[in-house]
Amino acid sequence: MRSVHLASETDLEGWREAARGLLVEGVEPAAVRFRAGDAQGSLFDQPDRLPPVPRNTPLPVLSVPRAFLDLVEQVALHRSEDRFDLLYRLLWRLQRERALLHIASDRDVADAMERAKNVSRAAHKMKAFVRFRRIEDEDGEHWIAWFEPAHRVLERTAPFFQRRFTTMRWTILTPDGTAHWDLERLSFGPPAMKDQAPDGDDVEEFWKTYYASTFNPARLKTKMMQSEMPRRYWANLPEAALIPGMIREAEARLGTMVATPASPANARLMKAIAPVVQRPEPVSAPDSLAALSEAAQACRRCPLWRDATQAVCGKGPARADLMIVGEQPGDQEDLAGEPFVGPAGQVLDAALAEAGLDRDRVWITNAVKHFKHEPRGKRRLHKTPDAGEVEACRWWLDAERALVKPRLIVTLGATAALGVLGHKIAVTKDRGRPIRLEDGTPVLPTVHPSYLLRLPDEATRAAERARFIDDLKTARALL
Repeated sequence: MRSVHLASETDLEGWREAARGLLVEGVEPAAVRFRAGDAQGSLFDQPDRLPPVPRNTPLPVLSVPRAFLDLVEQVALHRSEDRFDLLYRLLWRLQRERALLHIASDRDVADAMERAKNVSRAAHKMKAFVRFRRIEDEDGEHWIAWFEPAHRVLERTAPFFQRRFTTMRWTILTPDGTAHWDLERLSFGPPAMKDQAPDGDDVEEFWKTYYASTFNPARLKTKMMQSEMPRRYWANLPEAALIPGMIREAEARLGTMVATPASPANARLMKAIAPVVQRPEPVSAPDSLAALSEAAQACRRCPLWRDATQAVCGKGPARADLMIVGEQPGDQEDLAGEPFVGPAGQVLDAALAEAGLDRDRVWITNAVKHFKHEPRGKRRLHKTPDAGEVEACRWWLDAERALVKPRLIVTLGATAALGVLGHKIAVTKDRGRPIRLEDGTPVLPTVHPSYLLRLPDEATRAAERARFIDDLKTARALL
């Protein structure tokens, strides 16, 4: 039995060199054992270290998939004694079974994958459960932590702490080695003992107070907590001393929470919230535009009414030859209760004037009557309505069109076209060409004015604005 002794527990380079030499010699996995660090072989092992393969020695072409190299780097950190034997066995088989790593049911592959997963989990737990304690030395503030990882993941995980705590001088002590960040360079040292780490610091009590205050007894799931925070880590977590007591008191605290009456609502906040007035939606279409606008305020066909100030219906003469349909009201329209009064409306007004169309003689409305948005700080940012919301609002748009009876409809953007036509079109492809509805009314698609506002450079904006005006001139010619 051949025995290969590696320089350290994580001597991956030594394993690679030895494995390559063994493959050249044709040594089968069953005839070799790898030993790392202080591990002792059996009495029957040949303890000679394999010499490196000379660089001028002709070698067979050895190739492995990239996935195997990644697997080796993880499995090599596992604490099992036979990890390097397993990797050599996989390497040997890969020379003959090229798709081996894709066979998840293979015993060796499954074993290696499981060990790699354990190493990855150990690295994750180290990121979560390292607790630094502050001391003062001759160089000033120094943060020190003691941690006992399940596997040898210190060097792999230390760069995470370097990135996260760049402005702190820190040291992580483990039984496998030491990681130290001096604000400029990350270095590694020999194994440490637990008594080299401080017992506590003045920050720890604040942390315990915070941890206890965030505990919610109503959401306690002990098994899940222990799966995420295994007991093996509790000895090094200052907050772990509080956990048994909080678990014991959870039931009593939960009973107290349930028995405590709800706090009264903030009076100032309740004044700021407009009351919800439930009004039934009309069963049949309203017989006038004024009735339609009033009825739309009670619309509950989709959830958009919840966050909007009001429903915004159309505006213009009751018998307009031209109807212009946009997407939805924006922030300013939602507050004003009128369509196209914001920046896009100003672009539309100017374009209508240049195209020879009088806005006062046009009925202007939107496919969706409520403002869909998401809060961003103090602003409400526009969100495009989805197909379900557009379909829900078609009832109002069809009722509006039936009352206005336009000779021509201009749709601004894809959402407006979907609301009027009932199906999607490619606006940039179909713009400027009329499409007939079932009742014969022509629909002329074009872009939305907000599209012109979003264009990045002046030249493109000018060219697209000219095309938009040409589409409106086409509408005037059709009328």
